[in-house]
Amino acid sequence: MKTLNFEDRQEWLKARKTRITGSRLKDIYAVRKERKQGFWELLAERLEIGDDQSENPMERGTELEGEAIQQFEIHEGKKVSTDLVIWTRDDNESIAISPDGFIGETEAVEVKCLASSRHLEAWFEKKVPKDYWLQVIQYFIVNEKLELLHFVMYDPRIPQKPYFKITVTREEVAEEVEQYLAYQKKVLEEVNALALELSF
Repeated sequence: MKTLNFEDRQEWLKARKTRITGSRLKDIYAVRKERKQGFWELLAERLEIGDDQSENPMERGTELEGEAIQQFEIHEGKKVSTDLVIWTRDDNESIAISPDGFIGETEAVEVKCLASSRHLEAWFEKKVPKDYWLQVIQYFIVNEKLELLHFVMYDPRIPQKPYFKITVTREEVAEEVEQYLAYQKKVLEEVNALALELSF
């Protein structure tokens, strides 16, 4: 066993990077074969990508969204409208989505400028991060004419792969669209019934 001694906490924190520590093991170990978030954080650190933990992800996303849309237009050769809109269902305006961009009524663009570890995870796994999957489904629930959703990932801190997209088709999500539409309608019915009960 080696012992590394430190007098400065910042140096100690720096030395912990790129290592699997006790507190990180829980973020890496997976019973199944999937790689957990700690694995991707370790990769980002190995690549010396400085994720700024003090950075507000929403602010960062807002700042970089325009750049990401430009990258999409350059790579895909399509003009994207970034008009500030909310889409709602024809039969229920309480079921809605705010697209980051859209190409007519048949294609939409959702942009994510996440931590570099999340960016790397999505690139290597070739799939939409699971905590954003329902947002993808909502696009198809709200816009019944939508054929394609381009899920754009953008992180200029990764020069090897700052931009990529994962395109989801209506056919891929058809069953889930029906399932989650029915669920939302049921929830709204319950909310309306309780609101009516409390109305005087």
